[in-house]
Amino acid sequence: MTERSKPRRPATFRLDDPGVVVTEADEISRNSRATIQITPEHDPLALPVPVQTALPARRGFPWGALFWSGVAGLTLLGTGLGVVHLIEDLFARSESLGYVGLTFALVTALALAVVIGREAFGLVRLAAIEQLHQRAAAVLASDDRKESRVIVQDLLKIAHQNPQLARARATLESHTGEIIDGADMIRLAERELMSPLDAEARRLVSSAAQKVSIVTAVSPRAAIDVLFVFVAALRLIRQLARLYGGRPGALGMIRLLRHVIAHLAITGGMAASDSLVQQMLGHGIAAKLSQRLGEGVLNGLLTARLGLAAIDVTRPLPFAALPPPKLSDLATDLLRKKEEEDG
Repeated sequence: MTERSKPRRPATFRLDDPGVVVTEADEISRNSRATIQITPEHDPLALPVPVQTALPARRGFPWGALFWSGVAGLTLLGTGLGVVHLIEDLFARSESLGYVGLTFALVTALALAVVIGREAFGLVRLAAIEQLHQRAAAVLASDDRKESRVIVQDLLKIAHQNPQLARARATLESHTGEIIDGADMIRLAERELMSPLDAEARRLVSSAAQKVSIVTAVSPRAAIDVLFVFVAALRLIRQLARLYGGRPGALGMIRLLRHVIAHLAITGGMAASDSLVQQMLGHGIAAKLSQRLGEGVLNGLLTARLGLAAIDVTRPLPFAALPPPKLSDLATDLLRKKEEEDG
């Protein structure tokens, strides 16, 4: 039989106390009386789990990108060769007509260069805002103080073109030199800079939803409804992107629309939720509204849902200190507006 150890009276101690020593079960400490020895117990059920390194996905040769690049190159070469032949024919017919054609060609080339530059700038700006959103989310998780200051400076550069944020920028700049944790600095920047922009974004989404609801309720044809909803959605996405600092062009709008649709697919799709439909039926809205007005309300709710997804995509900071806008609030405003119009 083994000798039982003498029982010890209960006592409290701190783990950071220099007198507390963590030892293994097979180790024997000489200073057993002067120190408090802690032996961690091993869980027999905690088996080692093999760690598998994630292999990068093998990507083949980009034949699709090569095909479209070749098509674009051939199109540009053919267009340029056609313009050259046209100018040569104009010069052969009349020198004055040749100079007129050359002037038109130069103006077209200059305008094309400006358009390409604007599209490139818009894409770069959207990519910067998207990366800023991801970096801010990472700082909220890691609480990196140095990185938070860099993010705030980049955010101030984006907000510098908005005169409505002059006071907010001055207030935020006065706190950049203070000792504030990284996550708290991101939350402070969100409260100072994003609060007025979020209020304006909610107004834009509510206004667009009301317009879609009214037009689709009185429209005589479904094709007009679809066209108006599509145009209103594009206009709303562009307005929200410009509000939060983006300058999207045609290619930028295509990219934004793709991101918004992907966000809708992840967060629940474009259909109205069951709770929202039950709320409408529970308040007796279906009995008070006609079929066309009910369709208009649902179309307005879908537009509001699209606007909320666009806010999440175009906003340079994630929602941390401020509550995100909810579809139920916008639905309440929309239904109240409908009741006032019917009354």
